[in-house]
Amino acid sequence: MGIESPQGPLFKNLRYCLRCCVPETEEGMSFDEMGMCQSCQSSEQKMHIDWTVREKKLRNLLEDAKAKAGNNYDCIVPISGGKDSTFQLHVLVKVYNMKPLAVTFNHNWYNEIGWYNLQNALEKFNVDHIMFTPNRKLVNRLAKSSLGAIGDACWHCHAGVGAFPLQVAVNFKIPLLIWGESIAEASGRATYNDPKIVFDREYFTRVSAKKTAKQMVDEDLSEKDLAPFEIPSSESCEAVGVHGIHLGDYIFWDDERQMEFVKRTYEWKEVNIEGTYKRYKSAECVLPGMHDFTKYLKRGFGRATDHACIDVRNGLLSRSEGFKLAKKYDTQEPNALKYYLKITGMTEKEFYEAMKKHRVSQLQDIDLPISKDKKKEEVEPFVQTFLKRIRKEYPDNE
Repeated sequence: MGIESPQGPLFKNLRYCLRCCVPETEEGMSFDEMGMCQSCQSSEQKMHIDWTVREKKLRNLLEDAKAKAGNNYDCIVPISGGKDSTFQLHVLVKVYNMKPLAVTFNHNWYNEIGWYNLQNALEKFNVDHIMFTPNRKLVNRLAKSSLGAIGDACWHCHAGVGAFPLQVAVNFKIPLLIWGESIAEASGRATYNDPKIVFDREYFTRVSAKKTAKQMVDEDLSEKDLAPFEIPSSESCEAVGVHGIHLGDYIFWDDERQMEFVKRTYEWKEVNIEGTYKRYKSAECVLPGMHDFTKYLKRGFGRATDHACIDVRNGLLSRSEGFKLAKKYDTQEPNALKYYLKITGMTEKEFYEAMKKHRVSQLQDIDLPISKDKKKEEVEPFVQTFLKRIRKEYPDNE
């Protein structure tokens, strides 16, 4: 089974949302009686929410946090330098006059533009900043283990962005963590009227990491290796009163408009991203194409489908145009696969065999279309290319 028609979805045996392009294989997916997915339901609900009422709740919450903080930081803002975290800093610093502590879990896969965006945000908003960077060897080992454990290469990032801000919150006694996009916005797992998943210390384990640090221990990875990814105990979190909110639950969220705003106002930069036609999601990383390709291999759709669905909901694309873009980009084997195979020591055959074990039941007996372009150059994290360039330009220190 393959492509049904130039205007239709990629897989004939899957059920797709009646309005957008998302298939039933999206995690947590459910359709209403009209056949609409939860993200499409959320997009309708957004139009009927009184956002002035929600904004007042946000203002009161932030004022209360400032009053309780005293001389401490008012909140923690986990940032990557992406368009969401840049917009979060704008809202908190420029609009609400908060004093946040910016916290970054560095996945150690930053590209050059991503590093620029992160440093640019720190300079533009003049915020204090803490970053944790796991060592390269550990990241490479985790990238390999991650594939078998959860079916993508990014467990260390999923786990780190959840655990490290919580560790900082506990150690610095800063109760409030502020994230960006609501889970109701595009994940398909909740709606604005029925949030289902609320932020707590295990939020990122449930939503993305899937495995705890202890569950990732194996013959190559010890508890000591994985300690940086350990979530603080419930007792330590409760002692500080740690809690988190998403700005998108309180203010109207529009990815594209916000991206245009931070580009225009703060000189934020886009970058070409494998696996999609947009240039702003996960723009700081050299391997988003790997994450999204493994999603395609597991569930039959990738990041291009996600972006097409948003554009269909916003009236920027027809549903058939969305399917056409999804077919073009979701099926592309990313050039980042070369780097992944290099750092893990896996062969291409081993990679695809490993991914077959994670494929959803609806696609088990189907040959997934994959397009390849062998002419691209190999990707590499910015810090590695930077070090090579400096060594070449300054070969002799004497």
